Amino acid sequence: MIDELDLLPDDMVDGLENVAFITEDRPEDGSLDLLGLYEGIDLTERGQYGFGELPDRIILYREPHLAAVDTLDDLRGEIHVTLVHEIGHYYGFDDDKLHELGWA
Repeated sequence: MIDELDLLPDDMVDGLENVAFITEDRPEDGSLDLLGLYEGIDLTERGQYGFGELPDRIILYREPHLAAVDTLDDLRGEIHVTLVHEIGHYYGFDDDKLHELGWA
């Protein structure tokens, strides 16, 4: 995941503040359908935020990613798309907007 984070455009990651990137095996429900999840308060919804707040989390699920691809290159690509998608949620974009931008 670190390699794919390094490949994201600077203007996408420079605005990230107090965000933890985490990898877990599967979502809580055990499914293989969900590749990633943003947990937190997106920038459009924040009032006072910062001091003492727990970090937002962007979670990538390892097993669903592995089940969705056949090659290492495909895996890298899928991780990249998932990171962009979840970072988009951090910035307050809903799924429709992400699709419109080509981020989903």
